[in-house]
Amino acid sequence: MAASLYEIHVTDIAGNDVAMERFRGQVILVVNVASKCGFTPQYEGLQALYQQYRDRGLVVLGFPCNQFGAQEPGSEAEIQQFCSTSYGVDFPMFARVDVNGEHADPLFQHLKASQPGLLGTEGIKWNFTKFLIDRQGNVVDRFAPTTTPDSLRNDIEKRL
Repeated sequence: MAASLYEIHVTDIAGNDVAMERFRGQVILVVNVASKCGFTPQYEGLQALYQQYRDRGLVVLGFPCNQFGAQEPGSEAEIQQFCSTSYGVDFPMFARVDVNGEHADPLFQHLKASQPGLLGTEGIKWNFTKFLIDRQGNVVDRFAPTTTPDSLRNDIEKRL
């Protein structure tokens, strides 16, 4: 596992390699997302957070995941189209990843190890789990899927 968040590379939704180093100095909200989930309308709130705070240093990163109820079955192009047309998403979106198991993406391995869930379990339980990272690259909080984007405002503002 990478020693630092900024050593990790991810793949954006267009297939390009992106170093997490690119987001150094920003407050980052990482979310595993899905298009066919009961929590999918949270895209609207995530976009609202991004619009409100991006000029102050917040970036929202969406990582589609099909591990929970096969709720993200589309291709990257279909996911991008859905997010853009249904919710006006213009925050960075990434290629579909596994967040749990043997093939879990290194970013999510790092996030889960840094901020375990309830009772110390690392596994992500469902789509729209959120991780908040401060400007120094520290994973400072983990929020359940039921935590709405709007309710994160105070936590985000404290870090901006």
